[in-house]
Amino acid sequence: MYIIKVKGKAKIPNYIQIRDENFVLVAYFRADRPLKNIEKFGLGGKEKELEKLIQELPFGKLQKLTF
Repeated sequence: MYIIKVKGKAKIPNYIQIRDENFVLVAYFRADRPLKNIEKFGLGGKEKELEKLIQELPFGKLQKLTF
């Protein structure tokens, strides 16, 4: 799986995209909101690591998720 942080403009907030190995969009959520229902994406139990990664992730850079 891959993750990318997308910078919003004006009133549009920053978003996080999680994509699978074929780059198909799996999850799309606001970067400033708590993570909900991530178990259905296979990331259950990794909330703290994912939250830290999201804060450190640069905008527009696709990164492979390696937990």
